[in-house]
Amino acid sequence: MTPQQKAESLGIVFTKQPPAYLNLCIRSGNQLITSGHVSDLKGKLGAGVSTEDGYKAAKNCAEKVLRSVWDTHGTLDGLKVIKVLGCVNSTLEYSDQHLVINGCSDLLHEIFGKEGDGYHARSALGFAQLPTGAAVEVEAIFEIKG
Repeated sequence: MTPQQKAESLGIVFTKQPPAYLNLCIRSGNQLITSGHVSDLKGKLGAGVSTEDGYKAAKNCAEKVLRSVWDTHGTLDGLKVIKVLGCVNSTLEYSDQHLVINGCSDLLHEIFGKEGDGYHARSALGFAQLPTGAAVEVEAIFEIKG
């Protein structure tokens, strides 16, 4: 199954998006670089939002990133995930940001292959606040192969 087929089989729906205030995904050479995409879930990890809910929020961000990549490139096929930056709205005491951002990485592994084009570099960082009070924000860089 191709990455595009796999994503669609997981229920991710791809439709053209109207232009936003900023470019949600821009092509530069053979790279697709996304803006940060925030989760629908609001709140702070370590203060009412569980790691499990944060994991789901990171997966939600990844789905949004993939939609923006698709909107720019027209397909998920022929791409390699290079880098993911995961930002977690969390308390000073919370230290499981990496487990939260696994929600994003696990989805990318499932679609692009953990041993292949989905095997990516990643940072998972804690932040005092994110835009709109979002629990998670994710941005990514993809390579267009060939």
